Amino acid sequence: KKILLKRMEFGTAGLRAEMGAGNSRMNDLTIIQTTQGFCKYLFQQFGDDLKSKGVIIGFDSRHNSTRFARLAANVFGLQGVKVYLYSKIVPTPFVPYGVLRYKTCAGIMVTASHNPKQDNGYKVYWDNGAQIIPPHDTGIAECISSSLPPSCDEVWNEDLMKGKPNLIDPYDDVMEAYYKDLNNYCMYRSTNSSTNLRFTYTPVHGVGLAFARKSFETFSLPKFEDVPEQMNPDPEFSTVKYPNPEEGKGVLLLAMRTADSTGCRIILANDPDADRLAIAEKREDGSWKVFSGNELGSLIGWWTWYSFITKNPSVDRSNVYMLSSTVSSMILRSIAQKEGFSFEDTLTGFKWMGNRTDQLLKEGKTVLFAFEEAIGYMIGTNVLDKDGISAMSVVAECACHLNTKNITLTQQLHNIYNTYGDHITSNSYFICHDSDKINDMFQRLRNYGNCDYPSSAGKFKIDAIRDLTTGFDSRQSDNKAILPTTPSSHMITFYFSNGVVLTIRTSGTEPKIKYYSEMCGSVGSKREDLVAELNELVNVMCQEFYQPEKNGFLTRPT
Repeated sequence: KKILLKRMEFGTAGLRAEMGAGNSRMNDLTIIQTTQGFCKYLFQQFGDDLKSKGVIIGFDSRHNSTRFARLAANVFGLQGVKVYLYSKIVPTPFVPYGVLRYKTCAGIMVTASHNPKQDNGYKVYWDNGAQIIPPHDTGIAECISSSLPPSCDEVWNEDLMKGKPNLIDPYDDVMEAYYKDLNNYCMYRSTNSSTNLRFTYTPVHGVGLAFARKSFETFSLPKFEDVPEQMNPDPEFSTVKYPNPEEGKGVLLLAMRTADSTGCRIILANDPDADRLAIAEKREDGSWKVFSGNELGSLIGWWTWYSFITKNPSVDRSNVYMLSSTVSSMILRSIAQKEGFSFEDTLTGFKWMGNRTDQLLKEGKTVLFAFEEAIGYMIGTNVLDKDGISAMSVVAECACHLNTKNITLTQQLHNIYNTYGDHITSNSYFICHDSDKINDMFQRLRNYGNCDYPSSAGKFKIDAIRDLTTGFDSRQSDNKAILPTTPSSHMITFYFSNGVVLTIRTSGTEPKIKYYSEMCGSVGSKREDLVAELNELVNVMCQEFYQPEKNGFLTRPT
Protein backbone atom coordinates (compact mmCIF):
# COMPACT_ATOMS: atom_id res chain seq x y z
CA LYS A 1 0.00 0.00 0.00
CA LYS A 2 2.74 2.47 0.99
CA ILE A 3 4.82 2.06 -2.16
CA LEU A 4 2.12 1.31 -4.74
CA LEU A 5 -0.94 3.38 -3.86
CA LYS A 6 0.75 6.62 -2.88
CA ARG A 7 2.51 8.49 -5.68
CA MET A 8 5.39 10.89 -5.08
CA GLU A 9 4.21 14.49 -5.10
CA PHE A 10 5.97 16.77 -7.57
CA GLY A 11 6.58 20.17 -5.98
CA THR A 12 8.84 23.21 -6.27
CA ALA A 13 11.68 21.01 -5.01
CA GLY A 14 10.89 18.52 -7.79
CA LEU A 15 11.13 14.99 -6.44
CA ARG A 16 13.24 13.45 -3.73
CA ALA A 17 12.61 9.99 -2.28
CA GLU A 18 14.07 6.59 -1.54
CA MET A 19 15.02 4.47 -4.53
CA GLY A 20 13.05 1.27 -5.01
CA ALA A 21 9.97 -0.26 -6.56
CA GLY A 22 6.60 1.46 -6.50
CA ASN A 23 4.91 4.77 -7.27
CA SER A 24 6.28 6.41 -4.13
CA ARG A 25 9.91 5.61 -4.97
CA MET A 26 12.55 6.86 -7.36
CA ASN A 27 12.92 4.25 -10.12
CA ASP A 28 13.05 3.92 -13.92
CA LEU A 29 9.29 4.09 -14.31
CA THR A 30 8.69 7.12 -12.09
CA ILE A 31 11.56 8.95 -13.81
CA ILE A 32 10.05 8.23 -17.24
CA GLN A 33 6.57 9.24 -16.07
CA THR A 34 7.82 12.44 -14.45
CA THR A 35 9.82 13.42 -17.52
CA GLN A 36 6.91 12.68 -19.86
CA GLY A 37 4.73 15.01 -17.79
CA PHE A 38 7.44 17.66 -17.64
CA CYS A 39 7.96 17.43 -21.41
CA LYS A 40 4.23 17.78 -22.00
CA TYR A 41 4.08 20.86 -19.77
CA LEU A 42 7.07 22.45 -21.51
CA PHE A 43 5.41 21.96 -24.90
CA GLN A 44 2.32 23.71 -23.48
CA GLN A 45 4.44 26.64 -22.32
CA PHE A 46 6.96 26.97 -25.17
CA GLY A 47 5.39 25.20 -28.13
CA ASP A 48 7.78 23.99 -30.83
CA ASP A 49 10.48 26.35 -29.51
CA LEU A 50 11.14 23.59 -27.00
CA LYS A 51 12.55 21.41 -29.79
CA SER A 52 15.16 23.93 -30.91
CA LYS A 53 15.98 25.50 -27.53
CA GLY A 54 16.03 22.17 -25.72
CA VAL A 55 16.74 21.18 -22.14
CA ILE A 56 19.94 20.52 -20.19
CA ILE A 57 20.36 17.49 -17.92
CA GLY A 58 23.02 16.75 -15.31
CA PHE A 59 23.55 14.05 -12.70
CA ASP A 60 25.56 13.38 -9.57
CA SER A 61 27.42 10.24 -8.44
CA ARG A 62 24.61 8.51 -6.54
CA HIS A 63 23.37 5.06 -7.36
CA ASN A 64 21.26 5.16 -10.57
CA SER A 65 21.82 8.88 -11.24
CA THR A 66 23.48 8.24 -14.61
CA ARG A 67 20.69 5.91 -15.74
CA PHE A 68 17.92 8.22 -14.53
CA ALA A 69 19.48 11.13 -16.46
CA ARG A 70 19.74 9.08 -19.64
CA LEU A 71 16.13 7.89 -19.34
CA ALA A 72 15.03 11.52 -18.95
CA ALA A 73 17.06 12.38 -22.06
CA ASN A 74 15.29 9.58 -23.93
CA VAL A 75 11.87 11.05 -23.20
CA PHE A 76 12.81 14.45 -24.61
CA GLY A 77 14.83 13.01 -27.48
CA LEU A 78 11.95 10.85 -28.68
CA GLN A 79 9.87 14.03 -28.96
CA GLY A 80 12.50 15.68 -31.17
CA VAL A 81 13.76 17.97 -28.40
CA LYS A 82 17.43 19.02 -28.35
CA VAL A 83 19.05 17.57 -25.22
CA TYR A 84 22.24 18.87 -23.61
CA LEU A 85 23.22 15.84 -21.52
CA TYR A 86 26.42 16.02 -19.48
CA SER A 87 28.61 13.00 -20.20
CA LYS A 88 30.11 13.01 -16.69
CA ILE A 89 29.04 13.82 -13.14
CA VAL A 90 28.74 17.54 -12.46
CA PRO A 91 27.90 19.83 -9.53
CA THR A 92 24.28 20.90 -9.38
CA PRO A 93 25.21 24.55 -10.23
CA PHE A 94 26.35 23.43 -13.69
CA VAL A 95 22.72 22.81 -14.67
CA PRO A 96 21.32 26.31 -13.92
CA TYR A 97 24.52 27.78 -15.37
CA GLY A 98 23.94 25.73 -18.52
CA VAL A 99 20.32 26.86 -18.77
CA LEU A 100 21.50 30.47 -19.01
CA ARG A 101 24.46 29.70 -21.28
CA TYR A 102 22.45 27.76 -23.87
CA LYS A 103 19.13 29.58 -23.31
CA THR A 104 17.32 26.28 -22.88
CA CYS A 105 13.68 26.04 -21.86
CA ALA A 106 14.52 24.09 -18.72
CA GLY A 107 17.09 22.11 -16.79
CA ILE A 108 17.04 18.87 -14.82
CA MET A 109 19.53 17.76 -12.19
CA VAL A 110 19.35 14.17 -10.95
CA THR A 111 20.52 14.45 -7.35
CA ALA A 112 19.38 13.99 -3.78
CA SER A 113 21.97 16.50 -2.60
CA HIS A 114 22.98 15.58 0.98
CA ASN A 115 20.25 12.99 1.65
CA PRO A 116 21.15 9.43 2.78
CA LYS A 117 22.54 6.95 0.26
CA GLN A 118 19.20 5.24 -0.42
CA ASP A 119 17.65 8.45 -1.80
CA ASN A 120 17.72 10.15 -5.16
CA GLY A 121 15.97 13.17 -6.64
CA TYR A 122 14.90 15.16 -9.68
CA LYS A 123 15.47 18.91 -9.47
CA VAL A 124 13.96 21.22 -12.09
CA TYR A 125 14.99 24.68 -13.38
CA TRP A 126 13.00 27.07 -15.58
CA ASP A 127 14.30 29.01 -18.57
CA ASN A 128 15.49 31.89 -16.35
CA GLY A 129 18.02 29.59 -14.66
CA ALA A 130 16.18 29.54 -11.34
CA GLN A 131 14.35 26.66 -9.71
CA ILE A 132 10.66 26.42 -10.50
CA ILE A 133 8.07 28.16 -8.33
CA PRO A 134 4.26 28.06 -8.42
CA PRO A 135 2.28 27.67 -10.58
CA HIS A 136 4.75 25.58 -12.59
CA ASP A 137 4.87 22.86 -9.93
CA THR A 138 1.14 22.18 -10.02
CA GLY A 139 1.09 22.44 -13.82
CA ILE A 140 3.86 19.87 -14.12
CA ALA A 141 2.19 17.60 -11.54
CA GLU A 142 -1.06 17.65 -13.52
CA CYS A 143 0.78 16.76 -16.73
CA ILE A 144 2.57 13.89 -14.99
CA SER A 145 -0.76 12.44 -13.84
CA SER A 146 -2.03 12.48 -17.43
CA SER A 147 1.17 10.99 -18.91
CA LEU A 148 1.76 7.82 -16.90
CA PRO A 149 2.03 5.08 -19.58
CA PRO A 150 5.56 4.98 -21.08
CA SER A 151 5.40 6.24 -24.65
CA CYS A 152 7.16 3.21 -26.20
CA ASP A 153 9.45 0.29 -25.42
CA GLU A 154 12.51 2.19 -26.68
CA VAL A 155 12.31 4.71 -23.85
CA TRP A 156 13.76 2.15 -21.41
CA ASN A 157 17.01 1.77 -23.35
CA GLU A 158 19.51 4.13 -21.72
CA ASP A 159 21.75 3.98 -24.79
CA LEU A 160 18.93 5.08 -27.09
CA MET A 161 20.21 8.62 -27.67
CA LYS A 162 23.87 7.76 -28.34
CA GLY A 163 24.97 9.25 -31.64
CA LYS A 164 21.69 11.07 -32.26
CA PRO A 165 22.08 14.61 -33.71
CA ASN A 166 19.80 16.15 -31.05
CA LEU A 167 22.02 14.89 -28.20
CA ILE A 168 24.83 17.30 -27.23
CA ASP A 169 27.46 16.93 -24.52
CA PRO A 170 28.05 20.38 -22.95
CA TYR A 171 30.71 19.24 -20.47
CA ASP A 172 33.90 20.65 -22.01
CA ASP A 173 32.26 23.90 -23.11
CA VAL A 174 30.71 24.57 -19.70
CA MET A 175 33.94 23.69 -17.89
CA GLU A 176 35.72 26.41 -19.86
CA ALA A 177 32.94 29.00 -19.70
CA TYR A 178 32.01 28.54 -16.03
CA TYR A 179 35.56 29.13 -14.80
CA LYS A 180 36.10 32.02 -17.18
CA ASP A 181 33.05 33.70 -15.61
CA LEU A 182 34.17 32.67 -12.12
CA ASN A 183 37.46 34.47 -12.73
CA ASN A 184 35.54 37.77 -12.61
CA TYR A 185 34.94 37.25 -8.87
CA CYS A 186 38.67 37.09 -8.08
CA MET A 187 39.72 40.44 -6.57
CA TYR A 188 43.11 39.88 -4.92
CA ARG A 189 45.05 37.43 -7.09
CA SER A 190 48.52 38.47 -5.93
CA THR A 191 47.53 37.96 -2.30
CA ASN A 192 46.07 34.55 -3.11
CA SER A 193 49.18 33.33 -4.88
CA SER A 194 51.57 34.49 -2.14
CA THR A 195 49.58 33.44 0.93
CA ASN A 196 51.01 31.14 3.60
CA LEU A 197 47.53 29.94 4.56
CA ARG A 198 46.94 26.21 4.10
CA PHE A 199 43.56 24.70 3.22
CA THR A 200 42.04 21.23 3.50
CA TYR A 201 39.11 20.27 1.26
CA THR A 202 36.57 17.44 1.24
CA PRO A 203 33.74 16.74 -1.23
CA VAL A 204 32.25 14.25 1.31
CA HIS A 205 32.29 11.41 -1.24
CA GLY A 206 30.51 13.56 -3.83
CA VAL A 207 31.25 15.14 -7.19
CA GLY A 208 33.25 18.16 -6.06
CA LEU A 209 36.96 17.32 -6.27
CA ALA A 210 37.82 18.17 -9.89
CA PHE A 211 35.63 21.27 -9.81
CA ALA A 212 37.02 22.49 -6.50
CA ARG A 213 40.60 22.10 -7.77
CA LYS A 214 39.75 24.08 -10.88
CA SER A 215 38.09 26.75 -8.73
CA PHE A 216 41.24 27.18 -6.63
CA GLU A 217 43.39 27.31 -9.78
CA THR A 218 41.13 30.03 -11.21
CA PHE A 219 41.76 32.17 -8.13
CA SER A 220 45.52 31.39 -8.10
CA LEU A 221 45.06 29.86 -4.65
CA PRO A 222 47.54 27.27 -3.33
CA LYS A 223 46.67 23.61 -3.78
CA PHE A 224 44.51 22.33 -0.94
CA GLU A 225 45.15 19.14 1.01
CA ASP A 226 42.89 16.22 0.12
CA VAL A 227 41.03 14.08 2.62
CA PRO A 228 42.07 10.70 1.16
CA GLU A 229 39.11 8.70 2.48
CA GLN A 230 36.50 11.08 1.04
CA MET A 231 37.90 12.48 -2.21
CA ASN A 232 36.47 10.06 -4.75
CA PRO A 233 32.77 9.71 -5.55
CA ASP A 234 31.24 6.99 -3.38
CA PRO A 235 27.46 6.50 -3.49
CA GLU A 236 27.71 4.49 -0.27
CA PHE A 237 29.08 7.54 1.63
CA SER A 238 31.16 5.02 3.52
CA THR A 239 32.80 7.26 6.13
CA VAL A 240 29.80 9.33 7.27
CA LYS A 241 26.37 8.55 8.67
CA TYR A 242 24.84 11.55 6.90
CA PRO A 243 26.73 13.12 3.94
CA ASN A 244 25.70 16.62 4.98
CA PRO A 245 28.42 19.05 6.11
CA GLU A 246 25.69 21.22 7.61
CA GLU A 247 25.65 18.70 10.47
CA GLY A 248 29.06 20.04 11.52
CA LYS A 249 31.90 18.26 13.27
CA GLY A 250 30.55 14.73 12.82
CA VAL A 251 30.93 15.01 9.04
CA LEU A 252 34.20 16.95 9.23
CA LEU A 253 36.14 14.67 11.59
CA LEU A 254 38.33 13.16 8.86
CA ALA A 255 38.94 16.60 7.37
CA MET A 256 40.01 17.84 10.80
CA ARG A 257 42.39 14.90 11.14
CA THR A 258 43.91 15.66 7.73
CA ALA A 259 44.18 19.37 8.52
CA ASP A 260 45.81 18.69 11.88
CA SER A 261 48.41 16.38 10.31
CA THR A 262 49.22 18.71 7.40
CA GLY A 263 49.24 22.04 9.23
CA CYS A 264 46.13 23.50 7.59
CA ARG A 265 44.17 26.23 9.34
CA ILE A 266 41.00 26.20 7.25
CA ILE A 267 38.73 23.37 6.14
CA LEU A 268 36.36 23.69 3.19
CA ALA A 269 33.66 21.08 2.57
CA ASN A 270 31.07 20.70 -0.17
CA ASP A 271 28.01 18.51 0.12
CA PRO A 272 27.83 15.60 -2.38
CA ASP A 273 26.37 17.67 -5.25
CA ALA A 274 28.64 20.64 -4.41
CA ASP A 275 25.99 23.33 -4.17
CA ARG A 276 26.56 23.90 -0.44
CA LEU A 277 29.67 24.94 1.48
CA ALA A 278 30.82 24.42 5.06
CA ILE A 279 33.87 26.06 6.63
CA ALA A 280 35.88 25.35 9.76
CA GLU A 281 38.84 27.30 11.17
CA LYS A 282 41.45 26.17 13.66
CA ARG A 283 41.56 28.15 16.88
CA GLU A 284 44.76 29.06 18.71
CA ASP A 285 44.12 26.30 21.26
CA GLY A 286 44.01 23.70 18.48
CA SER A 287 40.26 23.15 18.53
CA TRP A 288 38.07 23.76 15.49
CA LYS A 289 35.45 26.44 14.99
CA VAL A 290 32.76 25.22 12.57
CA PHE A 291 30.89 28.23 11.21
CA SER A 292 27.13 28.06 11.09
CA GLY A 293 25.38 28.91 7.84
CA ASN A 294 24.38 32.27 9.27
CA GLU A 295 27.90 33.07 10.43
CA LEU A 296 29.35 32.20 7.05
CA GLY A 297 26.60 34.24 5.40
CA SER A 298 27.67 37.18 7.55
CA LEU A 299 31.29 36.81 6.49
CA ILE A 300 30.60 36.40 2.77
CA GLY A 301 28.04 39.21 2.82
CA TRP A 302 30.54 41.57 4.42
CA TRP A 303 33.31 40.43 2.06
CA THR A 304 31.31 40.81 -1.15
CA TRP A 305 30.24 44.29 -0.10
CA TYR A 306 33.77 45.28 0.95
CA SER A 307 35.23 44.01 -2.33
CA PHE A 308 32.51 45.60 -4.45
CA ILE A 309 32.51 49.04 -2.86
CA THR A 310 36.32 49.15 -2.87
CA LYS A 311 36.25 48.68 -6.66
CA ASN A 312 33.11 50.82 -7.21
CA PRO A 313 33.22 53.65 -4.64
CA SER A 314 30.87 56.01 -6.53
CA VAL A 315 28.11 53.50 -7.34
CA ASP A 316 24.45 54.26 -6.55
CA ARG A 317 24.22 52.01 -3.50
CA SER A 318 20.43 51.84 -3.53
CA ASN A 319 20.59 49.89 -6.80
CA VAL A 320 22.81 47.21 -5.27
CA TYR A 321 21.02 44.29 -3.60
CA MET A 322 21.64 41.40 -1.26
CA LEU A 323 19.06 38.75 -0.37
CA SER A 324 18.47 36.11 2.25
CA SER A 325 15.66 33.74 3.11
CA THR A 326 13.27 34.81 5.83
CA VAL A 327 14.49 32.10 8.24
CA SER A 328 18.13 33.15 7.86
CA SER A 329 19.96 35.75 9.94
CA MET A 330 19.00 39.34 9.23
CA ILE A 331 22.67 40.41 9.38
CA LEU A 332 22.55 41.54 5.73
CA ARG A 333 19.68 43.87 6.61
CA SER A 334 21.76 45.38 9.41
CA ILE A 335 24.76 45.84 7.13
CA ALA A 336 22.52 47.35 4.43
CA GLN A 337 21.00 49.85 6.85
CA LYS A 338 24.44 51.18 7.70
CA GLU A 339 26.09 50.91 4.27
CA GLY A 340 23.21 52.11 2.11
CA PHE A 341 22.63 49.18 -0.24
CA SER A 342 19.28 47.41 -0.55
CA PHE A 343 18.23 44.21 1.18
CA GLU A 344 15.26 41.90 0.73
CA ASP A 345 14.20 38.67 2.37
CA THR A 346 12.24 35.98 0.56
CA LEU A 347 10.46 32.75 1.34
CA THR A 348 12.69 29.84 2.32
CA GLY A 349 14.77 28.30 -0.44
CA PHE A 350 16.87 29.43 -3.36
CA LYS A 351 13.97 28.98 -5.73
CA TRP A 352 12.60 32.22 -4.31
CA MET A 353 15.92 34.07 -4.12
CA GLY A 354 16.88 32.93 -7.62
CA ASN A 355 13.61 34.10 -9.14
CA ARG A 356 13.71 37.39 -7.23
CA THR A 357 17.29 37.92 -8.47
CA ASP A 358 16.08 37.35 -12.03
CA GLN A 359 13.42 40.06 -11.53
CA LEU A 360 15.94 42.50 -10.08
CA LEU A 361 18.36 41.94 -12.96
CA LYS A 362 15.58 42.69 -15.43
CA GLU A 363 15.00 45.96 -13.55
CA GLY A 364 18.64 46.91 -14.04
CA LYS A 365 19.71 46.22 -10.45
CA THR A 366 22.97 44.65 -9.29
CA VAL A 367 22.70 41.58 -7.04
CA LEU A 368 25.90 40.85 -5.16
CA PHE A 369 24.97 37.98 -2.88
CA ALA A 370 22.19 35.79 -1.53
CA PHE A 371 22.28 33.16 1.19
CA GLU A 372 20.25 30.77 3.30
CA GLU A 373 21.22 29.47 6.71
CA ALA A 374 21.41 25.88 5.38
CA ILE A 375 24.98 26.67 4.15
CA GLY A 376 23.78 27.82 0.73
CA TYR A 377 25.47 30.82 -0.95
CA MET A 378 24.99 32.54 -4.31
CA ILE A 379 27.93 34.78 -5.23
CA GLY A 380 26.95 37.20 -7.99
CA THR A 381 24.62 36.10 -10.77
CA ASN A 382 26.55 33.60 -12.91
CA VAL A 383 24.33 30.96 -11.30
CA LEU A 384 20.88 31.82 -9.95
CA ASP A 385 21.09 29.17 -7.28
CA LYS A 386 23.40 28.24 -4.45
CA ASP A 387 26.87 27.27 -5.62
CA GLY A 388 29.47 25.71 -3.35
CA ILE A 389 32.20 25.74 -6.01
CA SER A 390 32.27 29.51 -6.49
CA ALA A 391 31.68 30.18 -2.79
CA MET A 392 34.68 28.13 -1.64
CA SER A 393 37.20 30.21 -3.58
CA VAL A 394 35.58 33.50 -2.59
CA VAL A 395 35.79 32.51 1.08
CA ALA A 396 39.38 31.31 0.65
CA GLU A 397 40.31 34.64 -0.94
CA CYS A 398 38.64 36.46 1.94
CA ALA A 399 40.69 34.42 4.41
CA CYS A 400 43.91 35.14 2.51
CA HIS A 401 43.21 38.87 2.46
CA LEU A 402 42.41 38.94 6.16
CA ASN A 403 45.56 36.93 6.86
CA THR A 404 47.68 39.78 5.47
CA LYS A 405 46.22 41.88 8.31
CA ASN A 406 46.71 39.09 10.89
CA ILE A 407 42.95 38.68 11.21
CA THR A 408 41.26 35.28 11.27
CA LEU A 409 37.80 34.56 9.92
CA THR A 410 36.56 34.16 13.50
CA GLN A 411 38.00 37.52 14.50
CA GLN A 412 36.45 39.17 11.45
CA LEU A 413 33.07 37.70 12.34
CA HIS A 414 33.32 39.42 15.73
CA ASN A 415 34.39 42.63 13.98
CA ILE A 416 31.23 42.44 11.85
CA TYR A 417 29.03 41.99 14.91
CA ASN A 418 30.84 44.80 16.74
CA THR A 419 30.16 47.08 13.77
CA TYR A 420 26.60 46.11 12.87
CA GLY A 421 25.28 44.56 16.10
CA ASP A 422 25.27 41.00 17.42
CA HIS A 423 23.03 38.52 15.66
CA ILE A 424 22.59 35.47 17.86
CA THR A 425 20.93 32.45 16.27
CA SER A 426 19.78 29.04 17.50
CA ASN A 427 18.60 26.65 14.80
CA SER A 428 17.86 22.94 14.93
CA TYR A 429 15.15 20.39 14.22
CA PHE A 430 13.20 17.37 15.39
CA ILE A 431 12.75 14.25 13.26
CA CYS A 432 9.31 12.75 12.62
CA HIS A 433 8.31 10.25 9.93
CA ASP A 434 4.58 10.50 10.74
CA SER A 435 3.00 13.33 8.72
CA ASP A 436 -0.21 13.11 10.75
CA LYS A 437 1.67 13.93 13.95
CA ILE A 438 3.34 16.88 12.25
CA ASN A 439 0.01 18.19 10.98
CA ASP A 440 -1.56 17.74 14.43
CA MET A 441 1.25 19.75 16.03
CA PHE A 442 0.78 22.70 13.68
CA GLN A 443 -3.01 22.58 14.00
CA ARG A 444 -2.61 22.69 17.78
CA LEU A 445 -0.47 25.82 17.41
CA ARG A 446 -3.25 27.37 15.31
CA ASN A 447 -5.87 26.45 17.92
CA TYR A 448 -3.99 27.08 21.12
CA GLY A 449 -6.25 27.11 24.18
CA ASN A 450 -8.63 30.07 24.10
CA CYS A 451 -6.50 31.86 21.50
CA ASP A 452 -5.98 31.28 17.81
CA TYR A 453 -2.23 31.04 18.39
CA PRO A 454 0.05 30.95 21.49
CA SER A 455 0.37 34.31 23.25
CA SER A 456 3.57 33.29 25.01
CA ALA A 457 6.19 30.59 25.47
CA GLY A 458 6.74 30.28 29.21
CA LYS A 459 7.56 33.78 30.50
CA PHE A 460 8.33 35.08 27.01
CA LYS A 461 5.46 37.11 25.54
CA ILE A 462 4.57 36.89 21.84
CA ASP A 463 3.62 40.20 20.20
CA ALA A 464 2.81 39.05 16.67
CA ILE A 465 2.46 35.97 14.48
CA ARG A 466 2.85 35.26 10.77
CA ASP A 467 1.52 32.02 9.33
CA LEU A 468 2.59 31.60 5.71
CA THR A 469 0.63 28.36 5.42
CA THR A 470 -2.65 30.26 5.79
CA GLY A 471 -1.48 33.74 4.74
CA PHE A 472 -2.12 35.31 8.17
CA ASP A 473 0.10 38.08 9.56
CA SER A 474 -1.06 39.95 12.66
CA ARG A 475 1.46 42.75 11.99
CA GLN A 476 -0.46 43.88 8.90
CA SER A 477 -3.57 46.05 9.15
CA ASP A 478 -5.57 43.57 7.08
CA ASN A 479 -3.93 40.52 8.75
CA LYS A 480 -2.69 39.36 5.33
CA ALA A 481 0.94 38.28 4.87
CA ILE A 482 3.09 40.13 2.33
CA LEU A 483 5.23 37.12 1.40
CA PRO A 484 3.52 34.46 -0.74
CA THR A 485 1.40 31.82 0.97
CA THR A 486 2.51 28.17 0.76
CA PRO A 487 -0.49 25.99 1.74
CA SER A 488 1.37 22.77 0.94
CA SER A 489 3.89 23.24 3.77
CA HIS A 490 3.74 24.46 7.37
CA MET A 491 5.54 27.66 8.38
CA ILE A 492 4.71 29.85 11.41
CA THR A 493 6.82 32.77 12.68
CA PHE A 494 6.53 34.14 16.22
CA TYR A 495 7.68 37.68 17.06
CA PHE A 496 8.52 37.95 20.76
CA SER A 497 8.47 41.07 22.93
CA ASN A 498 12.20 40.76 23.65
CA GLY A 499 12.98 41.01 19.93
CA VAL A 500 13.47 37.30 19.19
CA VAL A 501 12.05 36.12 15.86
CA LEU A 502 11.39 32.38 15.80
CA THR A 503 10.11 30.32 12.86
CA ILE A 504 8.91 26.71 12.84
CA ARG A 505 8.56 24.97 9.49
CA THR A 506 8.49 21.59 7.82
CA SER A 507 11.19 20.52 5.39
CA GLY A 508 10.30 19.96 1.75
CA THR A 509 12.86 17.17 1.30
CA GLU A 510 13.45 15.55 4.72
CA PRO A 511 11.34 14.26 7.67
CA LYS A 512 12.28 17.25 9.81
CA ILE A 513 10.37 19.93 11.72
CA LYS A 514 12.87 22.75 11.78
CA TYR A 515 13.11 25.82 13.96
CA TYR A 516 15.09 29.00 13.38
CA SER A 517 15.55 31.77 15.94
CA GLU A 518 17.49 35.00 16.09
CA MET A 519 18.06 37.76 18.61
CA CYS A 520 19.60 40.96 17.27
CA GLY A 521 21.48 43.11 19.73
CA SER A 522 22.49 46.73 19.41
CA VAL A 523 26.15 47.65 19.02
CA GLY A 524 27.80 47.32 22.43
CA SER A 525 25.29 44.90 23.97
CA LYS A 526 26.65 41.95 25.93
CA ARG A 527 26.74 38.90 23.71
CA GLU A 528 26.67 36.39 26.56
CA ASP A 529 23.43 37.88 27.90
CA LEU A 530 21.78 37.61 24.48
CA VAL A 531 22.93 33.99 24.11
CA ALA A 532 21.57 33.01 27.53
CA GLU A 533 18.17 34.62 26.93
CA LEU A 534 17.77 33.10 23.48
CA ASN A 535 18.74 29.63 24.69
CA GLU A 536 16.23 29.84 27.54
CA LEU A 537 13.46 30.90 25.18
CA VAL A 538 14.24 28.15 22.67
CA ASN A 539 14.28 25.45 25.36
CA VAL A 540 10.88 26.54 26.65
CA MET A 541 9.48 26.75 23.12
CA CYS A 542 10.63 23.23 22.26
CA GLN A 543 8.86 21.76 25.26
CA GLU A 544 5.64 23.74 24.91
CA PHE A 545 5.23 23.88 21.12
CA TYR A 546 6.84 20.65 19.92
CA GLN A 547 6.09 18.48 22.97
CA PRO A 548 8.71 15.98 21.73
CA GLU A 549 8.21 13.31 24.41
CA LYS A 550 4.45 13.23 23.97
CA ASN A 551 4.66 13.20 20.16
CA GLY A 552 7.63 10.83 19.91
CA PHE A 553 9.75 13.33 17.99
CA LEU A 554 13.44 12.48 17.76
CA THR A 555 16.04 15.13 18.55
CA ARG A 556 18.77 16.11 16.12
CA PRO A 557 21.59 13.53 16.21
CA THR A 558 24.87 14.75 17.69
